[in-house]
Amino acid sequence: MRHFGHIPSVTRAGLFHREPVVFTADSPARTLATALGATLYSPATRPRLADDVRKQAARGVVSMVLCLEDSISDADVEAGEDNLVHQFADLAAGTVTDADTATDTATDLPLLFIRVREPRQITELVDRLGETVRLLSGFVLPKFTETRGHAFLEALTQAERTSGRRLFAMPVLESPELLHLETRAETLAGIAAITEKHRDRVLALRLGVTDFCSAYGLRRSPDMTAYDVKIVANVIADVVNVLGRSDGTGFTVTGPVWEYFRPGERMFKPQLRRSPFLEGRAEDLRTALIEHDLDGLLREIELDRANGLLGKTCIHPTHVVPVHALSVVSHEEWSDAQDILRPDQGGGGVLRSAYTNKMNEVKPHRAWAERTLLRAELFGVAKEDVGFVDLLTAGLAG
Repeated sequence: MRHFGHIPSVTRAGLFHREPVVFTADSPARTLATALGATLYSPATRPRLADDVRKQAARGVVSMVLCLEDSISDADVEAGEDNLVHQFADLAAGTVTDADTATDTATDLPLLFIRVREPRQITELVDRLGETVRLLSGFVLPKFTETRGHAFLEALTQAERTSGRRLFAMPVLESPELLHLETRAETLAGIAAITEKHRDRVLALRLGVTDFCSAYGLRRSPDMTAYDVKIVANVIADVVNVLGRSDGTGFTVTGPVWEYFRPGERMFKPQLRRSPFLEGRAEDLRTALIEHDLDGLLREIELDRANGLLGKTCIHPTHVVPVHALSVVSHEEWSDAQDILRPDQGGGGVLRSAYTNKMNEVKPHRAWAERTLLRAELFGVAKEDVGFVDLLTAGLAG
């Protein structure tokens, strides 16, 4: 897998000062947590799910969640489980066996996770998947608290032993106990304790903002980001405060879902998908984004980054490319990070940015620089004259 790997190599060479690196499902956890990007959710009941997975991978998706929880009705859970077993067998038919290493490697498949409802589903599904479990990267654990988390993570541990495969957990923080002020601190402390105990298995923490809003009968409009809903913004801030620290105790926390899209339409008019940056059409592209309810998405992605979140939950394919385009490290960011982490700056001090527009303080900015260079490795570094519109257009053209 490689971000922007779905676009021609000659196009990538024209966009990137440093291209995104290749990674696999067996890469280190820290690499995968950063590489998740736009994690696309799909109901587990879709009859052509395997084809959907392949199609989205060809469009640049590198992580998907196959959902047995809120995206399907209670009556469809059993059918969803049966369908997953069938669809994984279909996906496995498109994998390649490496005789030299006696390992099986999925060909052009994203990281796949299953969102379950109950702990028992983890062990039961792993048993039913059999050898096709090699295509599975882990499970998404809903409404995660210390109490519920213990049972989920114990089931995951058992499934790992049974399958002989590394399986990750992605807990979803969305419970009322986390939202309500009187129980939030205790709930966060409990989540911190249980995730620390299972640190090697916790890939990233996901935020269930839709459930947060539901508890108060709220729903943000396409003109508002999650950060405009103060009760939600306060929870995000507290989650990052406790669980997203850069001192080695934190985890990757991913951005909340963006709910809005327009079905049955192309994301942009055909003429705007043809290199608008070469024709001076950037403003037209911005207008197209607003018309398609994506202006709010772009603002929310930027605010996610500013508030310590990385990656995003997505429920529509048109959201994937904007998330990835805004994840690319600019040449200016990369230059600053490189300067801050120079070996001869280990003692601290202040440096003038190579772009001569800011001061870089070596010690306070070190954690930011380390995170930025890891993101640069996975999403690439844009050339100096390449911006978001260029990356977005190339990503859409594929």
